[in-house]
Amino acid sequence: MDIKPYLQEKRELIDSYLKNYFNKLIQPTILHEAMTYSLFAGGKRIRPILALASYEACGGDPVDILPQASALELIHTYSLIHDDLPAMDNDDLRRGKPTNHRVFGEAMAILAGDALLTEAFSMITSMQNTNFKLQNSSIVEVIREVSIASGGYGMVGGQAQDILSENSKPDGETLEFIHLHKTAALIKASVKIGPILAGGKRSILEALTIYGGHIGLAFQVVDDVLDVEGTTEELGKTAGSDLKKKKLTYPAIYGTEKARQKAEDLVTMAIDSLKPFSSEADPLREIALYLLRRRA
Repeated sequence: MDIKPYLQEKRELIDSYLKNYFNKLIQPTILHEAMTYSLFAGGKRIRPILALASYEACGGDPVDILPQASALELIHTYSLIHDDLPAMDNDDLRRGKPTNHRVFGEAMAILAGDALLTEAFSMITSMQNTNFKLQNSSIVEVIREVSIASGGYGMVGGQAQDILSENSKPDGETLEFIHLHKTAALIKASVKIGPILAGGKRSILEALTIYGGHIGLAFQVVDDVLDVEGTTEELGKTAGSDLKKKKLTYPAIYGTEKARQKAEDLVTMAIDSLKPFSSEADPLREIALYLLRRRA
């Protein structure tokens, strides 16, 4: 299958939901502007799309879980706003535009991130289709999965270790910890919410968990490679910033070729984990290959 039309269709679904959701102004309006500035800055919506695709693979209609899937983009966007701050990575560009704090100031950028993170959990409890009701127990499980993946045991813990490891000696074990937590945790949770909300069998959840873990790590390895090989125009952010900050990355420790091979191996394992599925999981298979070949 050609994955591009699929990604475009799902991205439009998510964007439509998010724009409708944020039609109601948050006061003060400058906070609303700061939140939506980064939210609608042109992201690929990979995390929510993975949630929709995994739900679809379990026999569900993706429209039914748009709120839960879209909430993942709020969390991802908050993390980018905070990562770009002067106290963190101190970046000037994100998705080809000035970073949030460059436009709205540090204080408002911090508050915009805080608001997006908090609003995400309210969004998870929303219902898109009044004729379709999710089980309360499934919603609670999704909240638990997403909160673990986003907090100190996941993304925030990985970011903390990333900062602590700048200028440190090459260490593969620490690098693995950073990438598994900072990036892979939320991507894996995105895939897992599909079978959780669909009420899938334990074996299906386990297969998709393995898939999510592998593509989550592959995504970050590719990101590391692109920071070395990509341009600022392609990436929409400053190329070569990892090297300048002396961050632990796969190319820095193992070299670009071995890093690229690592990503290919991870994607192969991710696709292999989908053997319990037939054609209903083709979007997930193609997304894995798309993430491997991406240039931004």
